[in-house]
Amino acid sequence: MSPVRRDEKQPIYNRIAVLRAERGLSRAQLATLINVNVQSVGALERGDYYPSLDLALRICEAFDLPVEAVFSRTPFTAMSTELYRGRTEN
Repeated sequence: MSPVRRDEKQPIYNRIAVLRAERGLSRAQLATLINVNVQSVGALERGDYYPSLDLALRICEAFDLPVEAVFSRTPFTAMSTELYRGRTEN
């Protein structure tokens, strides 16, 4: 996997656990899809490690989403907030 230890000065946040749950995937199923072991999926979800660029792209392909929908330098807001924000601003 070539994980990178987390960097407190430049954190990378992710939505892997949320996306996995939305799609009804177990950690083992996601691990198979992205060709890593189950423990690596857990470490990525917790933010203990950051994925290599190759692994990040495989994760995005598994969810069929662009990188910015899965990873960010700033904390994600709740998806419901993002979905409904546009409705209240109109």
